Amino acid sequence: MSNARGLGLLGRDLALDLGSSTTLIHQQGHGVVLDQPTLVAVNSENGHLVAAGDDAVEMLGRTPATVVTVRPMIDGVVTDADLTEQLLRHFVGRLRTSRLLRPRMVVTVPSNVTPVERRALEDTALNAGARRVFVLEEAMAAAIGAGLPVHDATASLVADIGGGTTEVAVISLGGIVNARSLRVGGDEVDEAIVAGVRTAHNLLLGERSAQAIKTEIGSAYPLAQELEKRVRGRDVNTGLPKTVTLTSREVRRMIEPAILQVVDVVKAVLDICPPELSGDVLDNGVVLTGGGAQLRGIDERLHRELGVPVQVADDPARAVIRGAGACVEDFAALEHVLVTPRSR
Repeated sequence: MSNARGLGLLGRDLALDLGSSTTLIHQQGHGVVLDQPTLVAVNSENGHLVAAGDDAVEMLGRTPATVVTVRPMIDGVVTDADLTEQLLRHFVGRLRTSRLLRPRMVVTVPSNVTPVERRALEDTALNAGARRVFVLEEAMAAAIGAGLPVHDATASLVADIGGGTTEVAVISLGGIVNARSLRVGGDEVDEAIVAGVRTAHNLLLGERSAQAIKTEIGSAYPLAQELEKRVRGRDVNTGLPKTVTLTSREVRRMIEPAILQVVDVVKAVLDICPPELSGDVLDNGVVLTGGGAQLRGIDERLHRELGVPVQVADDPARAVIRGAGACVEDFAALEHVLVTPRSR
């Protein structure tokens, strides 16, 4: 029986985008069935899982001393194998997959992941219930999910700006011609806002507040009409609640160093693009995917800096999981883009 036929008969194999900030799971025949924050709340005394995903987010800043909230993935790689496994077991368990016939999993990884880091992710997936794990580079997954002609001789350039990493790659004839990976993404933008507000206003902000600022008034390029937002936090000096008004112009200055790194890594990939493919990139431009592609003005900023067309993919935050899910749905057609699997 072929792999494609086997997947079709089982009908419950999974694609996994285990990101630094968000975990998404695609189940064969059902599409994306889980979209949750990559966050766990654990009992610090015994290490047992208390909550995961949205439930853990609700506990941020509100937990007793014996419960801590932790991100088990940083910069797209596993930093705490036990917690990542508990998180994944919790999520997969919610899907009610068969205990007799364990699912195969397609998991995405950054292009610059080390063999040790990749093995840690494979082990985590196997320990969480997968019987076979296939690895797919995030840039390739993003390109497939964005609908780019990855099998054509025409080159496509994709920039996937995730929570912990930015993946940029030139893709042609079903393979990655060249790629760069930067361990900077939306999380670093959030951290820059927290640090900037503390420096400028002596105000302590939480992670959720920084994300709200980024979403509501953050931008990578000057806006036709600049925005404002009132923000509450704790005064560094007095410890008392305090409210300040931030502008989009001010926030843009705070996040500029992170944005500049993203611009530079895209430039670096363009600089090493083979001459035969450079014309394709000049014509077709750059396609942005990932949650970071939703930042206001990021497409205009890259267009001004690079001099090539830039467009944001439809539903960019889910481009990677769509690409990984496509491999699950049509394994025979896309098997060649996957790394040789590991099994139990």
